[in-house]
Amino acid sequence: MRKFRRFFIALGILTAVILVVCLIIGPIWERYESYQAALEFPAPGRLLKIDDRRLQIDCRGTGNPTVVFESGLDILGSLSWTKVHEPVAQFTRACTYSRAGIIWSDDKHGFHDGPGVARDLHAMLAAAGERGPFVLVGHSLGGPYITIYTKLFGDEVAGLVYVDASHPDQQKRMEAALGKRPQSPALETALKVAASVSWMGVVRLGESILGDKFAPNTPAEAMKPAKVFASKSLGPMLSEMDAIPATLSEVRQFRTLGARPIAVLTHMEPTPEVVLKIAGLSKAEGEKMAGVWLDLQNDMASWSSRSTHQIFNDAGHYIQFDRPDAVIAAIQEVVESIRSGT
Repeated sequence: MRKFRRFFIALGILTAVILVVCLIIGPIWERYESYQAALEFPAPGRLLKIDDRRLQIDCRGTGNPTVVFESGLDILGSLSWTKVHEPVAQFTRACTYSRAGIIWSDDKHGFHDGPGVARDLHAMLAAAGERGPFVLVGHSLGGPYITIYTKLFGDEVAGLVYVDASHPDQQKRMEAALGKRPQSPALETALKVAASVSWMGVVRLGESILGDKFAPNTPAEAMKPAKVFASKSLGPMLSEMDAIPATLSEVRQFRTLGARPIAVLTHMEPTPEVVLKIAGLSKAEGEKMAGVWLDLQNDMASWSSRSTHQIFNDAGHYIQFDRPDAVIAAIQEVVESIRSGT
């Protein structure tokens, strides 16, 4: 009995020592590494003040219309478009940016929903002196964001490009097809816990596993900075995730884009096994989900009377990394359509 008592006392002391070290050393290490990250990877473009915050925007090239890129739900921010930004800037003005809290941009208080994202982008473009007409390019959750921007500021939007974009009915349709909701509660819980203690360096310890399995072709020049800023970006990303139901609900009320030229790009490469496993899905369920995804993308292409829809069997969800040539060509086609009025 005495031995057990000594063991538990020693274990308690060791646990207390580890906790104290984490509470003292962790925050110091996190602040130092954050400072080093800012020195090693300065913000490309400019940091513009919006209210009491700064948002990062990187505009290149000349010409009209101006292409504005909106990233998906991840920690890449403006780096999501590393492979297509400069090529697009060769034939027109092209702007990438990072949303509130992502990489170089300051976070904001309150809800990270679609209307808030659209208003932030509108204010930043005005502060940057960028004027429409705009061609908005949205990947994944960026698709609903650019649709909401068009709803709120439609007179500025001349065309849109949806890169494997989220559909407002996807959650309901996927759940109906599968008989359950695709989800990974364990992963979501782990990420939220990690984000809550990111000030202790916990996220930085695990940054080596972030992103690689979900976007394997992410170029190093995008992934490396995204990882070193992961401690800062993870919380805001999760806030956007929590706001997805509200964001998609906003899009359901606006699906008519008139005669604006739009391009829809859809991935049909089989979902990686690791992603299916995390979502709790079998291979057969993954194939069923892919069929629903294609139906939703076809519906998205019907939102305008001037649309094209391309399907890529050789690309995953990040088409801009797997087939940047296709994304560039689709953007150029929409730009030329606006210039020629055809």
